[in-house]
Amino acid sequence: MRRLESVAFGLTTLFLGAAGSARADDLLGQPTPGGFDLQPGASALKHQAIFFHNWILMPIITAVAVLVLTLLVICIVRFNAKSNPVPARWSHNTYVEILWTALPVLILTFIAIFSFKLLFAYHDMPPPDLTVKATGYQWYWGYEYPDQKIAEYDSNVLTADQAKAANEPYLLAADNALVVPVNKTVRVLVTGADVIHDFAVPAFGLKTDAVPGRVNETWFKAEKTGMYYGQCDQLCGVNHAFMPIMIKVVSQADFDAWVATKAPPPAAASSAPAASSAPAASSAPAGSSAPAASSAPAQPQKVAQASATAALH
Repeated sequence: MRRLESVAFGLTTLFLGAAGSARADDLLGQPTPGGFDLQPGASALKHQAIFFHNWILMPIITAVAVLVLTLLVICIVRFNAKSNPVPARWSHNTYVEILWTALPVLILTFIAIFSFKLLFAYHDMPPPDLTVKATGYQWYWGYEYPDQKIAEYDSNVLTADQAKAANEPYLLAADNALVVPVNKTVRVLVTGADVIHDFAVPAFGLKTDAVPGRVNETWFKAEKTGMYYGQCDQLCGVNHAFMPIMIKVVSQADFDAWVATKAPPPAAASSAPAASSAPAASSAPAGSSAPAASSAPAQPQKVAQASATAALH
């Protein structure tokens, strides 16, 4: 028995050590080759979701599985035909029936407390610093910034050669990223243009359906700069696997510089004042001609008065 306990302790230590090293080597914002567990969180919502999964659900699931397995082994060993040739004649036990009814209710109530807390956190969005509209198409994404007057631009998947040349993960990298500032609350308006898609970014804990004719809302607040990847999580057609989501989190200064690059060109911006100044230019002579017309009679009148004064002298 002691030998069995030492072996179990050694296996547990080895497992925990491997889990710790794997967690230390996890990639942020993308899947880790050979890794396990959830992706590391980069937002408050993801941290709460990881806590709910690892410290609420997993212990309960493990305890229930061990309990059921133990009862199953007991039934197999003690109540088989060889060990128990004469079966009992009772059909039920009141205390056992109360226990197996009340215990699941208490477990589900305990889970519901933390589940509702996480659900309310997703819906309790702070005042947003930035609003982005994400539209799912067959099969790419379109991003629009209403507040910054940035028109919608397309985000398509990179080919295998393009992803390799850019040192980006294939089927997760796109040609145009969704750019957001770090430590800012970003509201994402999600909709679909043709069929149902899904806007999902694991590092931020995002997973929202993009339904045609309907606008769903979600939010995140990135804690670190970097590149974060996601995918459409709804089976939306033959190229469902080829519409990735790439979010680039940058500093506020870099975000402002990026917004400036998306602004209208100077020629287009200066053409509007030029067009509006045309009437002003045409109206200027009209406005100045009135004083000119009124000053024309004034000059002969002054000459006539001067000549009359000279005649009197």
